[in-house]
Amino acid sequence: MGQRIHFVVDPQGWCCMGLIIFIWLYNTIFIPKVILFPHYEEGNISVVAVLCYYFCSLLCIASLFRASVADPGKLPENPKIPITELEHWELCNKCSMMRPKRSHHCSRCGHCVRRMDHHCPWINNCVGEDNHWLFLQLCFYTQILSSYTLILDFCHYYYFLPLKKENWDVFVFRHELALLRISAFMGLIILGGISRLFYTQLMGIFTDTTSIEKMSNCCEDISRPRKPWQQTFSEVFGTHWKILWFIPFRQRQPLRVPYHFANHV
Repeated sequence: MGQRIHFVVDPQGWCCMGLIIFIWLYNTIFIPKVILFPHYEEGNISVVAVLCYYFCSLLCIASLFRASVADPGKLPENPKIPITELEHWELCNKCSMMRPKRSHHCSRCGHCVRRMDHHCPWINNCVGEDNHWLFLQLCFYTQILSSYTLILDFCHYYYFLPLKKENWDVFVFRHELALLRISAFMGLIILGGISRLFYTQLMGIFTDTTSIEKMSNCCEDISRPRKPWQQTFSEVFGTHWKILWFIPFRQRQPLRVPYHFANHV
């Protein structure tokens, strides 16, 4: 599970993901060139600040690409259903395939996904059982990178010592203010949107409820979690080791839990 490459042919999704990659490239190129490297050369910041920015940027883009190409939990055409689990499967009325409960048919992808949360155009992929943990990491590291960028933009004008502006690139020197204003604008927009999305995702995990289940009100006790939060998070990330929840460079190993869950009605 989670090892297959999943590629969605969707022009709208390509445009959304392309916009995210453009914003990431913009900040990864211009923020070090305008702020980090000049202030480091003049002794205003340490090399640790530069390395931390690139490290956050690496984690952000790694989680983005992994979430976009990871199999979210696509069901095979002829799944082998254990006899003990048969009562917890149902027939999809769109593709006429058997699927475990809490699965959902994605009309954009054209197939059913196990424990599907939603289809996200920003990663051009569904968010399901096998890549939900990568989507959470993407939201988390995007918030960190956006916050770090906004802090640097603020400190460049109101905290750091003025630069001598020697040996600057001509384009950067002429358009410094515009470049930083664009960076701050994109940072505020992304931070606001991602923070709200990340909060919604966390509440869904705490209550063991997907976004689709919330919208369809298919769970009676939607506001009351039936599992400890450590268990629900461990099931999403595929490990009980909390330090591994933050590492996108690993392979998720699903915990041995059945397809159905206690709060399904």
